[in-house]
Amino acid sequence: MLRTITIGTCVSVQGLLVKQLDNGQIVIRVGERLYQGTPIPRAS
Repeated sequence: MLRTITIGTCVSVQGLLVKQLDNGQIVIRVGERLYQGTPIPRAS
């Protein structure tokens, strides 16, 4: 599932969901790289 996260105050990254962390952040994969950040709420 594709998810979008924010890293810092203005950088957003979109990739495949890897896992959710206990602190509310998620980890996504873009190619070979993993990114951790705050998820952007999905539109309803």
